[in-house]
Amino acid sequence: MTYSDSTRCVHSGLPAPQIGAPVAPGPVLASAYHLDPEGYVTGRDGYGRPDNPTRRILESAIGELEGGDCLVYASGQAAITALLLTTLHPGDTVVLPSDGYYQVRVFAAATLADLGIDVIEAPTAGPYPSFEGVRLVLLESPANPGLDVADIRAISAVAHEAGALVAVDNTTATPLHQRPLELGADLVVASGTKALSGHSDLLLGYVATRDKSLLEGMQRWRNLTGGIPAAFDCWLARRSLSTLALRLRQQAANGAAVVATLRKHPAVSAVRWAEIAPGIVSFELDSAAAAAAFLGASKLVAAATSFGGVHSSADRRHQWEDNVPSGFVRLSCGIEDTSDLVADIETALDASMG
Repeated sequence: MTYSDSTRCVHSGLPAPQIGAPVAPGPVLASAYHLDPEGYVTGRDGYGRPDNPTRRILESAIGELEGGDCLVYASGQAAITALLLTTLHPGDTVVLPSDGYYQVRVFAAATLADLGIDVIEAPTAGPYPSFEGVRLVLLESPANPGLDVADIRAISAVAHEAGALVAVDNTTATPLHQRPLELGADLVVASGTKALSGHSDLLLGYVATRDKSLLEGMQRWRNLTGGIPAAFDCWLARRSLSTLALRLRQQAANGAAVVATLRKHPAVSAVRWAEIAPGIVSFELDSAAAAAAFLGASKLVAAATSFGGVHSSADRRHQWEDNVPSGFVRLSCGIEDTSDLVADIETALDASMG
């Protein structure tokens, strides 16, 4: 039977019911497990870095939502680092989004280039270079913070014809609004710190794929480099995942109402919004001072650099990356009542005009 989003979020990854066992298993906090005195038995938990049942439950849950096998990492950056350094080798070429998460470009310039990997940047909305001779095409759709959207299916077809792998950063859309593996991508990577866990209380990343060899390579990398999330964080993330569909519905309603408000307010010169990431809205004010005034005047929107949480937050992106205007604001709608959030944002926008 095919279940709908809320049902899948609540039940994905949970073990089969057992009489006397908890309906929702608690975290297994263990660095060491009892071993067979005769020696280690393959397939049984032996040491906390490669083995943890709480982590496996979370991986199973995310894998069900993304439609592939999943590995979780200590952060989104750890996940994308594992993906890049296990799929790329000296002499390879990678295409990265020029308008995606800026730390990936920083990592590419600081590390990939030093390893002899050629880096090409292309905007999410295109145009794209020829993929001949390219090993990996990394897409981020919708892009962060500009929210441009890529045609994953079409780009994957062209990339595969040229012999390239395709990975998609699915952080902004989440697997409830977009399943890149079903659109032809080979890998999905995301920050679970954001909407997936949604409570601004943990760091997490993951990679999902249907390719066994790619998965095994990233698992070896994780085991050897130790970039695992703590068991308690995995438990928190799985608990939070149960409400993902509910949270996204309220964030989407808030996003639509906020977009309507922004588009008619004289302080706002441009608005960006993508329907597959409906809780995130980017807009432009006249200056950095106007953005600061907006953030200072709001009572409900926290000045914070993450997104996807239950509390609304906003970030003036120019303070981190210089390829956006100084008054560019990325707003993440929380789950506050829509009328309260809209009224607060209108008041803050009025204040931004001096």
